[in-house]
Amino acid sequence: MFEKILFPVDFSPVSEKIVPVVREVAARFQAKVQVLFVARVFEHLGSIYVPHPSITTIQAELAKGARKKLDEFLREHFQDLPVEGRVVSGDPAEEILKFAATHGVNLIVMGTHGRKGLERIMFGSVAERVVKGARVPVLTVNPYGDQARSAR
Repeated sequence: MFEKILFPVDFSPVSEKIVPVVREVAARFQAKVQVLFVARVFEHLGSIYVPHPSITTIQAELAKGARKKLDEFLREHFQDLPVEGRVVSGDPAEEILKFAATHGVNLIVMGTHGRKGLERIMFGSVAERVVKGARVPVLTVNPYGDQARSAR
């Protein structure tokens, strides 16, 4: 039923708490896991007089660092499963939806909590936007609930 599972991560402690659920679902369906990190773009900083080359350099360094962090995350949590990691740039919810649509994803598994406080107010809930926009099932996991703990 589910051949490809998309697991968007943000490298917060929440991502690690969702890993056991992703592993269990992947094992039950013998599915390939695609782990995606979306590096935010900083185009809006150009409007506050940050030179464009600086923004481009920062984004390139962030993407390079994210790739290294993603490789470490995959080695630590998915070494024994068929997994592929990708780093893309853009708006997290938009890029998750685009990736799912263009890569044959059958299921998206993601946490319900990433950002808190002011950051959540400013950027909104990525999970909420993905659930509303996805064309495939989305399994949202409360990282502080029983299902995340019981999957271990």
